[in-house]
Amino acid sequence: MNSNTTPLDPGLAEWLATFNRALAQQRASGTSLTPIAVREGLAYLTASLVTSKPSLPWIGDAMVSGGEYTVPVRIFDPDPTQAKPVCLYLHGGGHLAGSVSVYDPVCRKLAAASGQLVVSVEYRLAPECPYPCALNDAISVVRHIWPVLEEKQRLITDQLNIAGDSGGGALAASVCATLQSEQPHPISRQLLIYPNLDYTLQHPSVEQLSEGYLLEKDRILWYYEQYFQHNEDRVAASPLHMPMTAQLPPTFIITAGYCPLKDEASVYLQRLEALGVYNEHLNFDSLLHAFLNMEDLVPDACAESYQAMTGFLNLKCF
Repeated sequence: MNSNTTPLDPGLAEWLATFNRALAQQRASGTSLTPIAVREGLAYLTASLVTSKPSLPWIGDAMVSGGEYTVPVRIFDPDPTQAKPVCLYLHGGGHLAGSVSVYDPVCRKLAAASGQLVVSVEYRLAPECPYPCALNDAISVVRHIWPVLEEKQRLITDQLNIAGDSGGGALAASVCATLQSEQPHPISRQLLIYPNLDYTLQHPSVEQLSEGYLLEKDRILWYYEQYFQHNEDRVAASPLHMPMTAQLPPTFIITAGYCPLKDEASVYLQRLEALGVYNEHLNFDSLLHAFLNMEDLVPDACAESYQAMTGFLNLKCF
């Protein structure tokens, strides 16, 4: 049973009822999950419900080489006349959906709001490219993005931030944990939006919100089966269970009250607090997972989210 006493946002509730009816019909007809269907679903959701897309003065695509795979990226520069920090963005999609194209409006909005140069990463997806391909791609971009931005003649400072939502949040947190031994840490700040931080799914909210709230437990488990194909240790692969030290970067996490991943984010924040790592938390009790991809239904909450992300990314106290 859901322990959240705040009602689901009315706009989301109406949409969710329609979604659940369609889902029930699909299940009754014997339709099963496939990577193509999941990818098309996320793309359609975002395109139909994030309909305002700010124009930016400079957007360009590039390739980041130097690692095991040459990673495509899209660069969003909100002001080519001013030097600015860089923020890598790792899109959501359960490690097997999402893309630079799908998240183009989200990255435009983040760049326009924050004033930072946003680099959206087209990391490899499961099941074609299982763990740890996506993580290796993200780390490769962290290590090799600077000459690419220099070649593109972008005016930037030496500050590198990292952001990600859902599965992209898992990748961002994994990058930050993996690079802790490098001092100073190459990442200045991490921004995690309803992140997936524990691949063991051992937290109460996973069961409390296991069905009927868009991101269902059975679907999450199916995502993991596509991602982990060689009996990997899912505890060791989980950012929540990776070694964490005070060297982790300042962290901001956004959660949603009807997201099954909310409890693991809370535990992660508690661990950061115990280590003395600066952290901020913004929770929306009445929202679902992936609400940034449904902006037209909850525009005020999304505006508040971008404003809060901007405030964190541009704090001067670190």
